[in-house]
Amino acid sequence: MIFDFENSINEPVQLPDKWGVELFIKREDNIHAFVSGNKYRKLKYNLLEADKAGFKTLLTFGGAYSNHIAAVASAGNILGFKTIGVIRGDELRNSINTNPTLRFAQDNGMQFKFIPRDLYRDKTNNSFIESLKTEFGAFYLIPEGGTNTLAIQGCEEILKESDKEFDYICCAVGTGGTISGLINCSKPGQQVLGFPALKGEFLQQVISKFASEDHWKLIHDYHFGGYAKINTELISFINEFKKKNNIPLDPVYTGKMMFGIFNLIEKNYFPKGSKILAIHTGGLQGISGMNAILKKKNLPIII
Repeated sequence: MIFDFENSINEPVQLPDKWGVELFIKREDNIHAFVSGNKYRKLKYNLLEADKAGFKTLLTFGGAYSNHIAAVASAGNILGFKTIGVIRGDELRNSINTNPTLRFAQDNGMQFKFIPRDLYRDKTNNSFIESLKTEFGAFYLIPEGGTNTLAIQGCEEILKESDKEFDYICCAVGTGGTISGLINCSKPGQQVLGFPALKGEFLQQVISKFASEDHWKLIHDYHFGGYAKINTELISFINEFKKKNNIPLDPVYTGKMMFGIFNLIEKNYFPKGSKILAIHTGGLQGISGMNAILKKKNLPIII
């Protein structure tokens, strides 16, 4: 089986009894080694649409250690699509062999176009998209991070009927697609909490565009300074969490989310007796790249 949905189970997380709440984590990361978690959910209906429309090539955008780039490359290789990755930072063209994410994507057949960071900001402009079509021919465009209407449809399938027992649904937030799907498929009475992995208030508007309900909230206190920013406190938490629960967390998304959940529980944010479900959105492929950076800085690595 290429995608193993039976492994997307809710596993209990060990907490001190005195905290008085229950916490479970939905193991979406076990669906597939590389097209895991929310990346599978976001790509599912986009890939079906690309195939239906007769496209043979997928083009998308991402940075040096992008989970999305790795997932698109892997999915394209599995399903027979040619893939093109437009990569932020033209200096990266000389570091493919030392960058585990880019090397993995290339090994899965992805062709790269490296562009300067200032030009990367134009990635959604029609003139820039047209120039890419001139260069590469026809392609199915998947936005950076994968979030669009079809991605939301896929993320609406994360929660199962049995998950209605939970009072809170928690997830990390990058481009806003996953939490939008969770909001739309959550039950009345449930509160959906998002933990942004980057600075900025723009996510509120993005999510409001895709989500039709209002029982959700973004908690901006746990981004650790911005996207892919981490410190020794977060590293220690991720490593201790894995030792106690045998569940790996990534440092960019799920590690920050879980750190935030633990901190909120300690602060009595959740009423006693609450049942909390955290969504493991995958992203574990990024650990090796982060560890390479940490080693250069003589910091502890993620185990």
